[in-house]
Amino acid sequence: MGDNSVTTISPATVSPTDTNTTLEKISIGQHSLVVVEPTVLWKKGGRLLSGLLGLNVLLLTTVLVSSGAFSNVAVVEREVLSLLCILMGLTSCWMMVYLLWTSKKDQQTSLKDSHAGPIWLKVGLAVFGVCSLVLDVLKIGKSASLAHCESPIQIVHPVFQGLFVVLQTYFLWVSCKDCVQSHMNFTRCGLMLTLSTNLAIWMAAVTDESLHQTPSGNNSSGGHRLARDNIYFVSAGGGSYGCACNTPVCETFQTGYYYLYPFNIEYSLFASAMSYVMWKNVGRVMSHHSQHTHHSLRPHRLFVGLTCGIGVLVAGLGVFIVYEIDVSSESSKTEALEMFYIFNIIALSLMCISSLAGFIIFRFDKRDTDSHKNPTRSLDIALLIIAALGKYCIAYFSIIAIVATAPGHLIDVLNLVYSLLMIVQHTLQNIFIIEGLHREPFSSGHSDHRSSVAYNDKNEVYINPAVIIPQGNLSEAEHGHEMGSNSNGIAPHSIIKNTRADGRRKVLREISLFLLISNIIFWIMPAFGARPQFDNDHELKFYGESMWIAVVNIGLPFGIFYRMHSVASLLEVYVVS
Repeated sequence: MGDNSVTTISPATVSPTDTNTTLEKISIGQHSLVVVEPTVLWKKGGRLLSGLLGLNVLLLTTVLVSSGAFSNVAVVEREVLSLLCILMGLTSCWMMVYLLWTSKKDQQTSLKDSHAGPIWLKVGLAVFGVCSLVLDVLKIGKSASLAHCESPIQIVHPVFQGLFVVLQTYFLWVSCKDCVQSHMNFTRCGLMLTLSTNLAIWMAAVTDESLHQTPSGNNSSGGHRLARDNIYFVSAGGGSYGCACNTPVCETFQTGYYYLYPFNIEYSLFASAMSYVMWKNVGRVMSHHSQHTHHSLRPHRLFVGLTCGIGVLVAGLGVFIVYEIDVSSESSKTEALEMFYIFNIIALSLMCISSLAGFIIFRFDKRDTDSHKNPTRSLDIALLIIAALGKYCIAYFSIIAIVATAPGHLIDVLNLVYSLLMIVQHTLQNIFIIEGLHREPFSSGHSDHRSSVAYNDKNEVYINPAVIIPQGNLSEAEHGHEMGSNSNGIAPHSIIKNTRADGRRKVLREISLFLLISNIIFWIMPAFGARPQFDNDHELKFYGESMWIAVVNIGLPFGIFYRMHSVASLLEVYVVS
């Protein structure tokens, strides 16, 4: 095998005008492999400029939206909605310029990040976008029925938002994988404007929804939520102020779009995440490893995870419906809360056991860890950790309130166990997901080009001569003799290892699927109105109305987002497994 020695030729510049890539040639006998090695470019200047732009836009909208949420501040929804319309208009103009500019370029030479924008993320964005369009139609219908007392901006805003959703969905669907190599500073600023606009829409929708679910001042001690057919609050994101619905049609429109707010909220977050990945990929040159993708969703014969997940989902829907009906009555509110806590305790316990089992399997798993640069994975992990802080915060506040007073009632004991399990479940699930996202896909058992190329921390490439053997150097008989003499019983051992790997693979898929479906019901319940934090008035009395409402209204939106983001991340873990 002396002819198959590896020779490394020093990098050579591709062309005088190409400062982004270099070539490294690795020779193996009569064969050679050319590896593209990206050079490190200084990107901090452009990122700093666009980051400052996005930060200022975001701070301005944050101050305006939060000011418009209080009746004692001289900022009304007209100013809030006008700013949102301006931002959506500017962002739409930039997206049209970008689409026209990229349509004139040769798409065969454009660089793509295959890890960005998997198909299920695009489909989720499209589904939430359709629901957002329905919400805008209901807003237009409600505002038209109140045209005699509402500002014209109430009709203009949903029209702008509908057009913005259509254009942005198409833009992200066709461009989310782009790694722009020209006009980079302009592109970064446009993407940061898109990110800030979506976060502004998210904040306005979250504020409106939170005020809609917050106890009214007259009945806060009793934990009653606001009636959905009346308005007792100032809206920051599109509700009415000083203009109440008096007709059944208007009330139907109003009730309908409040139920659709969770989809609009998730749409804005999905678009924000995809815009951020595009921003990170501006000026990035893909390495050989980054060009390969593992995003392939194939059906598998799974039973335990699917069955248990659907069981939790169906039981959760039943509990949620009964809870929403019974909690509004003082005579049945305690029983409804106990039922809600018991279901959550059982479901969270199963999810904790599943996450722990998956983590243990990963600890004994011999698969390599994927440590290559991946902006999509880095963002997923950061969002999981940050979003979990919302539920951590609410849970710890509840634990302190219960332990400090030591009431001893059954409902308080259930609330304490529920809060503790919420912390444990978030922690174990995050560990399981992060471990799964960093694993290489299971090998299919046959050698291919990927099995012959290895990368080290310095991005250098090594080739195993025993794997890649030029066919001209050995005859077929000699090749078989060589493989047989070097096996030394490895083939049976490999079969055993593959059997064990297939078993681990199936268990990991079952766990991922169960956790995925379970997270859906834990997103549905708080997103569509389940607020045990207000219905159980223990914390409300302990901390006071202002403090506890602020804690819940800040932490709960992050907790809701955590569940939907976990669904997307668990789907990625399922595919990799």
